[in-house]
Amino acid sequence: MARLHEYQGKAILAANRFKIPRGRAVSNANEAAAIAKELGGEVVIKIQAWTTGRAGIGGVVFAKKADEVHAHAERMLSMKVGQFPVEAVLVEEKIDIDREFFLSFAIDDAARAPVIIFAGGGGTGIEQRAASTRCITCEVNTGPLGSAVIEAVDACGLSPAHAQQLAESIQKLFAAARSVEARSLEINPLVLTRSGEFIAADCRITIDDYAVARHPKLGIEIAREFDHPPTPLERVAYAVEQNDHRGTFYFAQLATTAPKSSKGLVGFHGAGGGGSMMSMDAIVNAGFTIANFTDTSGNPSASKVYRAARIILAQPDLVGYFGSGSGVASQEQYWSAYGLAKALWELDLDIPAVIRLGGNTEDRAVEILLRMSKLLRTPVEGYRKSDTPAFIASRFADLVAAAKGIKWTLRLPRVPKFARNPSATVLPVKNGRVWIDTPQWRDIRAAVETHSGGLVIDRDGAPTAALPAEEFATKDSELLACDVECRLARIEGFYLELDIPGLDELIGGAH
Repeated sequence: MARLHEYQGKAILAANRFKIPRGRAVSNANEAAAIAKELGGEVVIKIQAWTTGRAGIGGVVFAKKADEVHAHAERMLSMKVGQFPVEAVLVEEKIDIDREFFLSFAIDDAARAPVIIFAGGGGTGIEQRAASTRCITCEVNTGPLGSAVIEAVDACGLSPAHAQQLAESIQKLFAAARSVEARSLEINPLVLTRSGEFIAADCRITIDDYAVARHPKLGIEIAREFDHPPTPLERVAYAVEQNDHRGTFYFAQLATTAPKSSKGLVGFHGAGGGGSMMSMDAIVNAGFTIANFTDTSGNPSASKVYRAARIILAQPDLVGYFGSGSGVASQEQYWSAYGLAKALWELDLDIPAVIRLGGNTEDRAVEILLRMSKLLRTPVEGYRKSDTPAFIASRFADLVAAAKGIKWTLRLPRVPKFARNPSATVLPVKNGRVWIDTPQWRDIRAAVETHSGGLVIDRDGAPTAALPAEEFATKDSELLACDVECRLARIEGFYLELDIPGLDELIGGAH
């Protein structure tokens, strides 16, 4: 589920006739101080981060003077939640609270219906006060039944006017959630001020991933639930997934540094949810810190696995590359092996890699990795489904120890000299192109025709696509396999270039 920050959620509430505190979100301390002066009086400054317990980490404070606001905002904008920086703070007027209430919209999977959770008290600890909450079932199109809302509100002991406003707030909560296809929308607290107004003092909203495309105005960059704003690498990875729907590619950055007690940062590449979780546990239990979570499953193309590996290796200071999935995957594992082999060769891998590709054609997959290992400066070991995650994690630890502290440094991929040469033959493929060294065609023709499965053939003494352009362009995985097989056979003259928009710029900028 895609999350929204508090200030974004409050804008949605305001559009649905909720009253919200005066104020706005900013990204620097000077603006924060300026807003405080505009508002006058005491204000609250809150970090905009997807975490609970913000007050407990110094992320919610009150201040009366502009210079105090400046100091607090400056401190907050230098904070990290987990390993990721706070990018914005919300500065709002302090609300004169008389009473607090809890309102939450959610989708109840068991009931297969939306529900509203209501309690006559808000703030922290609401989870421990479950006995005082009410669950109001909603009709998908019309919302909560009026009788159920009235019954819930009557138990609060409010005046008739305030009871009516609270009942309207419950109805408006449903309307707000439905307007953006929210998976959940929580107002905690909804406050009744001493002047008699109901104001949404805080809120959290998550949007259904599949609905994000229908709501571009929300400005959601990535339709996934992260605990931090999308990082540059996550943006690059998400674009890869959107451009190639063959299989699944999920990438999330988890850490950029390892604690002193750790054996180091590891690039993690899984395949399949449950198996990936077991494999992550295994590598953590072996004493390592996981730099990222990556999943390529659902029969991904070889080119998607290649791009995933390139993105994993776009993070510096890794001590190794650890790949392990479910072990019972129905996908053809040799495609993943080809994608990995191409990435590892292009980046001239010099840190240990242990990769478990259990499932269909696992023997062929392991063989591809072992053959490629002979062309690299570091061991790449391939394993099958009979090899447990704990065993390969132990083996990985041995290889890292033998490497004696070497860490990954960022680099651009190796590109054969004939690529970009005007004399080369260029054949377009899906999000990339094939380069063939035309002057060498006579010498490499037999190998290319064999390894490409007949996709590239000779025509009048020059290489050409054997299929119409539109069909040939979808054969990037087969052509990637040809690229790797030619490389393994020490044959220069065939190169598949696959675009990863933005990645090389990130790597170049990090040097």
